[in-house]
Amino acid sequence: MTTSPSDPSGTSDPSDAPGTSGPDAVVDLAVVGAGPAGLAAAVTAAALGLTVALLDAGTRPGGQYYRHPDPVLGAARPEALHHDWTAFAGRAAELRAHARAGRVRYLPGHQVWSVTGSGADWTVHARADEAAARPVRARAVLLATGAYERQLPFPGWTLPGVVGAGGAQAMLKSGLVLPGRRVVVAGSGPLLLAVAASLAAAGARVPAVVEAAGYAPYARHTGTLLRNPGKLVEGAVHGGALLRHRVRPLLRHAVVAAHGTGRVEAVTVARLDRDWRPVPGTGRRVPCDALAVGHGLVPELSLATALGCATRTAADGTVALVLTPGLRTSVPGVWAAGETGGVGGAQLALIEGEIAAHTVAGRAVPAGLARGRERLRAFADVMGAAHRPGPGWTDWLREETAVCRCEEVSAGCVREAVTELGATDARTVKLLTRAGMGWCQGRMCGPAVAALAGDGPAPDRRPLACPVPLRQLAELPPDTPS
Repeated sequence: MTTSPSDPSGTSDPSDAPGTSGPDAVVDLAVVGAGPAGLAAAVTAAALGLTVALLDAGTRPGGQYYRHPDPVLGAARPEALHHDWTAFAGRAAELRAHARAGRVRYLPGHQVWSVTGSGADWTVHARADEAAARPVRARAVLLATGAYERQLPFPGWTLPGVVGAGGAQAMLKSGLVLPGRRVVVAGSGPLLLAVAASLAAAGARVPAVVEAAGYAPYARHTGTLLRNPGKLVEGAVHGGALLRHRVRPLLRHAVVAAHGTGRVEAVTVARLDRDWRPVPGTGRRVPCDALAVGHGLVPELSLATALGCATRTAADGTVALVLTPGLRTSVPGVWAAGETGGVGGAQLALIEGEIAAHTVAGRAVPAGLARGRERLRAFADVMGAAHRPGPGWTDWLREETAVCRCEEVSAGCVREAVTELGATDARTVKLLTRAGMGWCQGRMCGPAVAALAGDGPAPDRRPLACPVPLRQLAELPPDTPS
C-alpha cells in the first residue's frame, strides 16, 4: 500500500486487506480499542505468532491521541499536530502488514457494547457503522478502551463556546479548526500546556492558561522526575512555546464562571486556596470567545466493570483497574492496558500494550519494557496526585448551576437530595433527581454528583457499554450469556 498525500498515515484501509482467517474464526486475542495501547498490543501479539482481532469505534487507528484530519481536508503535515508521531507511524505500518498477511483482523467502525464468556472462550459484541457486526470469538481479551475528560461544572459551563480541553485539541487535529480566536485554557493537568501550545501555534490568541493546581508538588519527587527526563523535556518544550506566544500561566487559579448571551464572551478567574476554594475578592474578568476546560481524564471501564474486574482508586482520584505486572485483570482471560489501569499518557500506553501482548502469548516480558512501565507509572502517580481536584471546588457552584446537562439537574437539586431527602451516595442522588440518566449516562456529571453527595469515586457499572439498537439485541442467540 502506498501512502497518499491526503492520508500520510496510510492507515485508512488495512481492514480491506484479504486475510486467511474467516469472519467467524476464533482468534487468539481480541483487542478492544486501537489507540496507543491497543495498537501496540495488536501488532506485538501478531508478531509473537497470535491471531488477533482489533476492534475500534474509530475509522482509523490511533485513538483520541493520534487523531487524524479527515483525508478530504488535504492536510499536508498532520504529524505537526502530534507529539512522537513516529511511534504511531511505525506501528500503523506494522498493522497494515499484519492485516495483509491475515494475522490481524482489523475492524474499524466497530463500537463494542459487551464482552461475554469466561476462561478461554470469549465473545465480543459490537455495533458497526453501517450494518450489524458479527460477534468476534476469542481465547483472550485485552481491553484498551482509553479514557474521557473529567469535567467539573461551574456557572456558565453550558454556554456555546465552552468546550473540553481535549475536545479543543480534537477539533484542531481532526477538523483543522479552532474553537475560537481568543481562547482561555483552564482546568488542571499537563494536558493544558499541550492544548494551549497547539492552539497558539495554530493562530489562536490564548490570553491565559488557568491551572487550578500547581507544579510545586512535583519538587517533592525529584527522583521520579530525574528518572523521566523525557517528561521534563516535553514540559520545557510546551513551556517554551507558551513563552514565545506570550501566553500567561495562572497557577492556583480556576475559571469559576463563564459569561455571555449567545456564546461565551468572558470568564471570571479567581485564586484558589489549598483545597480549591475560591478566595474572596480575587476574581477578575478575562474576555474571550472560547474556553477550553478540563480537569484530567477518567478511565473508560464500562466493559471491564461489567465483567467484574476489580478496581482501585488511582492517585488522581479516578477509578482504575487492578492489574498484575503482566497487565492481567482479576478476571482470568482478560487483560487491560493503557489508561484503563490509570491515566499515564501515550508513551506508557504503548509500553503496556507490548507487555500485555507478551503475557497473553506466554512469553517473558523484556526487562526494558518492565523497567519502562515502572518508571512511567511512577511519574503518572506523581502527576495524578499533583493535579487531583481538591474538595473545595464545589464552592464555586451556585444553586442554579446545571450539574447534569442531559437531564438539566441543578446543583441545588442535588444538594436538596442530600440534605433533605437523605441521599448519601451518587446512586441514590441519581434515583431521586435523574442526574446521570441522560445520553452520556453520567460520564460528564458523575464526578460532580459524587462530590456533591459526599461520595468517593465508584466504578461505573452498566450492562451495555454504549447504546445498542433493539434489533441487534433481538438477533442474539437465546443462549447468549448475560
